[in-house]
Amino acid sequence: MRNLRGRRGTVVELTSVRDEDSDTLFRWINDRELVVQSSAFHPVSRDAHDAWFARAQESEHVAFFAIRTTARDQLIGSCQLHTIDRTHRSAELQIRIGSRDHWGHGYGTEAVRLLLEVGFSDLGLHRIYLHVLADNVRAQRAYLRAGFLQEGVLREAAFVDGRFQSLVVMGILERNRTA
Repeated sequence: MRNLRGRRGTVVELTSVRDEDSDTLFRWINDRELVVQSSAFHPVSRDAHDAWFARAQESEHVAFFAIRTTARDQLIGSCQLHTIDRTHRSAELQIRIGSRDHWGHGYGTEAVRLLLEVGFSDLGLHRIYLHVLADNVRAQRAYLRAGFLQEGVLREAAFVDGRFQSLVVMGILERNRTA
């Protein structure tokens, strides 16, 4: 989705994805250890990645951003609202901090808060939800800090890394968001 304004926080900012970001995103999506924290791993070909990269930037159902440090304009991750439903005013949130050096320092939490602002203020959404692996307690804590509530558990709904894992469904309503 073009023409969405990014957001600047204290430590990160959400910006448009740049063509030069494609190589880093390609490396991250093919990093097995990184991917299995949130989904099943399948190697992605360069052609498939390039097609996804173009679609993600053009789709009217996706708001796709790069996450960059405010201090050095360094790409550390990406985030998106996808499956945007204009009728029900809802979307699903996804985020990946691909730079391991930036894990555990609040970058993801701030990026989620900024993305919520885009969703609620710019897109007029009512509800934003996500799915997170039940074993990914660190991510769940970050979502709770950003104002999400656990809404339920989809038992053994994902087959990741050779085993079935449950997915925790979390959501936030516009009226319940924190500043």
